This record gives sequence, C-alpha cells and structure tokens, in this order.
Amino acid sequence: MNKRVYCAIGIRHVEIEKIVSGRDRLEVVMGVDVGKFELRIVPRWSDGRFEKPWRVANPEEIPQLIDLLKRLGKGRKLKVAMEPTGTYGDAFRQALADAGIDLHLVSGKRAHDYAEVFDGVPSQHDGKDAAVVAELCALGKSSFWRWSPGDQTSQRIGLMVDQMEAANRHKAAWLQRVEGVLGRYWPEATRELALSSGTMMRALSHYGGPAAMRDDPKLEQRLRTFSAGKFKPARLRKIIASAGSTLGVRQTVIDYERVRWCAGQSLSAHLEVSRYQRHLTQLAADHPVIAKQGKTIGVPTACVLWTHLGDPRQYHCAAAYRKAMGLNLMERSSGQYQGQLKITKRGSGAVRQWLYMSALRLIRDEPKAKRWYRRRLRRGITKMSAITALMRKLAMAMWTIVKQDEPFDVQRMLGSIHRRDAKAKGGSVVRR
Repeated sequence: MNKRVYCAIGIRHVEIEKIVSGRDRLEVVMGVDVGKFELRIVPRWSDGRFEKPWRVANPEEIPQLIDLLKRLGKGRKLKVAMEPTGTYGDAFRQALADAGIDLHLVSGKRAHDYAEVFDGVPSQHDGKDAAVVAELCALGKSSFWRWSPGDQTSQRIGLMVDQMEAANRHKAAWLQRVEGVLGRYWPEATRELALSSGTMMRALSHYGGPAAMRDDPKLEQRLRTFSAGKFKPARLRKIIASAGSTLGVRQTVIDYERVRWCAGQSLSAHLEVSRYQRHLTQLAADHPVIAKQGKTIGVPTACVLWTHLGDPRQYHCAAAYRKAMGLNLMERSSGQYQGQLKITKRGSGAVRQWLYMSALRLIRDEPKAKRWYRRRLRRGITKMSAITALMRKLAMAMWTIVKQDEPFDVQRMLGSIHRRDAKAKGGSVVRR
C-alpha cells in the first residue's frame, strides 16, 4: 500500500470540480474523524474509491466545509458519517443539521474491530479512522443521527444531574478525609454509625471529636436532634459509650478544628446532593418516562439514566438498553482468569453507580429481592456478582416498563421465586 495514501490536504486546497469530474451519478459518503482542534474528512464513492483525507480546522473552517459539502452533494446522494464524539463534534453536527445534510452514526467499537479488515494493518490514525467510518456507512453499518438540543425540561434535568454528580463526587472526597481522621481519633465510630450518615456528620461538625462529645451532659438530647428522633435510646447509648471508651489518639485543639472542618465540608456536600435530588423529583414528576422508572429505582437515578442514555423507547430491545449501560457480558481471560464473563463497563460510569445504589435499596426494601439475593450468596456467589446480576435485571425491567407500558413486577424480573413457606422437603419452586 502507498505509504502516503492517508496524507491529508488542507480544505483550502480541495478542488471540487476535479473531484466530481466523471462521477455525475455516483453516491458519496463522507467519513469524519473528530479531534479537538481538527477534523479529518475522507470521501468514499459508491464505486469503492476513496479520496485523500481533507484537513479541517475545528471549528474555524466548518463553514467552508459545509459549503464544499453542499457543492459536492448537488445532483447526487450525500451522506456524512462519524463516530460518537462527546462535545468536540457538536458544532459540526449543528452545522450539518442547519444545512439539511444527513448525518449517520457508526459504532466506535465496530470501527475499531474493522480497522485491520479494512487494509490488513491493525494501526489506527485520523485519516484511516475517517476512511473506515465511511466504508462502514457505505456498507449499511450505521444509523441516522438526528441533531436535537432537546426540550427545555430535558436540558434542565441534564444540568441538575451534572450538578448532583459534581456534588456527590465532592461529598465522596470529603468523606474519605473524615474516614481518615476518624481512623486516628475515633476508630470505633463507624461500627455504631455509618460514615455517610447525616447524624455522624452533624455530630462531628459540632463537637469535633469523641472527647468533646463525652464531656457534654446534653449529648443524648443533641444526638436525638441530629437524627431527627429516628434513633432508639439503646442505639444512642451505644454511640455515647463508644465515644467515652474509644482508644483513639488524644486530640489537640488543632485536631478538633481539623475534624470539624472535614465533617462540615462533607455535611455541606451531603445537603447539596439532597437539594438537587429534591429539585429533580419535582421537575420530573410529570415526565412520561422518568416518572415510570422513578417508582422503582428513584427519580434521581431515572434522571441520570435519561441524561446519559436518552429515551429508552429509542432502543430496539432491552438488551441494547442494557448494553448502553456497559452491563452486557464479555468473556475475559488472563493468567488468573480463564473464560470468565465480566461486564464490559462501556458507557457512563455514573449510570452504573446510581443503578448500583438502586439495586441495594431494592434488596433492602423488597422481600422477594432480598430472598433472591441471599439464595445466591448461599450458592457461593460473591456479593458484587449478585448485585451486578440484579443490576442487569433492573436495566432490562426499566426498558420493559417504558417501552411496553407495563407495571414493574419484581417477581417477573427475578424470574424464579421460592415460596416463603417451602421449608419442608420437596418444597416447590415457582418458575415464571
């Protein structure tokens, strides 16, 4: 192969008249590789021939590119194809939509797998990537990609989801600091009270450490106030006893300030996350998709799914919706693991994080899900594997209740439910 076949030329040097000469009836597909500062465009004619890649400054030369595409598309069918691009290709996508030029989407994984088939070389670079995208589109391995900024409600939901995720990351970072200082000054604390508990954060931001809590005669009353009256007296007494008998390092005045600072910051982030969750619940109360999913996984989690995955009704099957979450299985083998199935973890990690928390809540609150989870633990399945399996089932159910307009049925989702009273020998199992 000619080593200069992918050598790009600047868009200012492209001569459309020479390119279209003798090709009046041929269709053309424009493969696009998007970079932060540059686009690479490769024309692919319906007779299988390619032009040299065009080099286009992004976004400065997009107007000139659109003008060339309009001239190239006169009297023939023109398609533009590209891979998923994040935000760097949005200006080009908008310009194509304004010009009325069809844009098609090619899977990034499909383009990666086809790279060696295309020219016998596994290498990938901008010019070749654009040619591979054009080839796959010409072979029908693409889908129409409509440009739409979305309605105002969806945009507002997307903004609040971004703000909620940022606040949640901020909260996680400060909780790590709180865990570090508690490991030094009060290592027994998390045995009685969860680190992320609002009560824990309020108590530490107020007192700064166990010694100050132990010396306060009104400690039990304050803890009851911090917990909004949810803690029983027996649990309060355990917390107080732990603060009084801790074997942690004795704190100095500066140490108290450090603990109050870390706990105060984590409490502030915790309250911010809660505020965004309340706003999302109010905003999406009448949303036809989010409201249905929110009844099972919670409105904030449903908003995360909507923001990162889009409308589930646009997916042709439940498996495709689950695959977009990165929860589809793929075989992975190494020196330690041979032929084991693992989830691919493609797509947004935020989707899997929030769905993971929804699965934990379902195990906690739904007796059938709790029994299903415990049976798998008794079979020797690890906790993470069991929770991941439930997440995969939840993903399928979230598509079904929206696409097929069916109510959520936990028994149908789990597939196999033991009768509660099947304790004797020969106890039956109901399978659906």
